[in-house]
Amino acid sequence: MIRFFKTYKIIQFLFPKYTWELPNAEKKIFLTFDDGPIPEITEWVLDILKQENIKATFFCIGDNIQKHPAIFKRIIAENHSLGNHTFNHLNGWKTSPKDYIENVQLCEDEILKHSNLKSKFFRPPFGKIRRNQASAIQKLGYKLIMLNVLSYDFDKDLSQEECLLKVVKNTSNGSIIVFHDSIKANNNLKFVLPRAIQLLKKKGFIFDKIN
Repeated sequence: MIRFFKTYKIIQFLFPKYTWELPNAEKKIFLTFDDGPIPEITEWVLDILKQENIKATFFCIGDNIQKHPAIFKRIIAENHSLGNHTFNHLNGWKTSPKDYIENVQLCEDEILKHSNLKSKFFRPPFGKIRRNQASAIQKLGYKLIMLNVLSYDFDKDLSQEECLLKVVKNTSNGSIIVFHDSIKANNNLKFVLPRAIQLLKKKGFIFDKIN
């Protein structure tokens, strides 16, 4: 856990123009969900958030928005905030800057098509992005939202209990927490999310979306 925390502190220092956390005076923390919208999984997440009266931020893949527009529109209707996560979940380290930016724009086109909203936030899939890609995206008006708490809900070698512990132990004031509303993460997500919410509420944290 200590190594995990120190690693993120070093990365934050090296890339200060990216948003890694949002410290505040109200002990707010920020749930974020990557890779949706996906039938059943994103819908289940939305049900949990509604039940707990929590707003969150969804970093959507353009291809999934295109395939599942009704679920995407539910995210909007329930007043959660949106982020761009590329159209095809691209790894920036393996993609040319031109192709990467075009893929970001394709995702933005889907967001606009189904919501008439322009997303202000971008998160690179896998957390992997080149400096020139990041600079170009920022020039388009995006704020790069990273994280300081990774749930590892996608890791099938990580037990549900370990996943829960990672989230609860590493969360502090202003934390940006990443879950995944994806098939790969489904097993851990459905165990961890409701339990993490309850434990973090008991610690006095308030949940909010990124604005």
